Amino acid sequence: MRLFFLSLFLFLAPAVRAADDWQPVATDLIAKEKPGYGGLSGVVVDRETGSLYVCLSDRGVFRSSDQGKTWTRHGKTAPNGRTETPGCLQLAPSAATNRLLMATVYGGPVVVGTTDPMTTWNAMEKKSGHVDWCAIDWSDPAMKFVLAFKHESGGLLLLSRDGGKSFSEIGKGYGLGAWIFDTDTAVAALAKSKEKPKGGIVRTTDGGKTFSPVTEYAPVSLPKPQGDVLYWLVEGALLKGTDKGARWEKVSEIKNARYGPIFGKDAKQLFVLTTAGVIESADGGTTWGKPIPVPKELKGVSTLTWLEYDPKNDLLYVMKMGSDLYKLPRPK
Repeated sequence: MRLFFLSLFLFLAPAVRAADDWQPVATDLIAKEKPGYGGLSGVVVDRETGSLYVCLSDRGVFRSSDQGKTWTRHGKTAPNGRTETPGCLQLAPSAATNRLLMATVYGGPVVVGTTDPMTTWNAMEKKSGHVDWCAIDWSDPAMKFVLAFKHESGGLLLLSRDGGKSFSEIGKGYGLGAWIFDTDTAVAALAKSKEKPKGGIVRTTDGGKTFSPVTEYAPVSLPKPQGDVLYWLVEGALLKGTDKGARWEKVSEIKNARYGPIFGKDAKQLFVLTTAGVIESADGGTTWGKPIPVPKELKGVSTLTWLEYDPKNDLLYVMKMGSDLYKLPRPK
């Protein structure tokens, strides 16, 4: 009888995924293209189609519509440089706009394209080069409101009100991430400092002229929208902001988070990358499962590790700058 119940338990228990279950999918692409320093440096998934977009250092953006079996160059030109901060290669949150945004930390200025395979990459003013990340107003066809964060410049935040044709300096002391809600409203992270030992999130309602504090947490990842809610990983917790960033509440405590949340098949399913691996929530982030280890080839999780999810094909993707791209089929 004991053997029967043990067998039943093992049959019903969810499969435990191991680091060896991840499958490399960009090995041949990397070998063929011979990218510059940093190699494979970014990935994003089109949630509607399952298409993959990756950045190869100095070789541009490549696209796969078959989960990494084959790859083609995306766009008429190849943007120089490489991405670095996880999430700085972005797709518009609404599929209706079909825009791609890429900030290169080394190479050239911020570029904007579309999901059209023959898109032309349009570059912003050269001052937007050498940035860690960029935020635009996705709701505005002209993308007039832009925020960009200069790399290794004391937390210098740049502002454009003309779609990236020119930039001015807002000031230093800013941190990891910003989100623009409309032509006047945005939130941005403050770095931890002597003046702000807890860091924080500030908000503008006048297009970046002034910012006011809204909460004292230090973000550790770029924010992620889900409908009218903005989720932000901060030190020790996951926050959600409503009312265009005016109100914030803690969803749950999360230790050693590095990137996310990445959304699953519905609003309740979330994935977060931690130093222990990928954790999953089925209740909107209130509770979390045990971590799924990342591929052993990544040698752990760092601030350069990216995570993506394909809801159409139920696949997780993970990579670290310079590594291969790995996919993990979800247990059926």
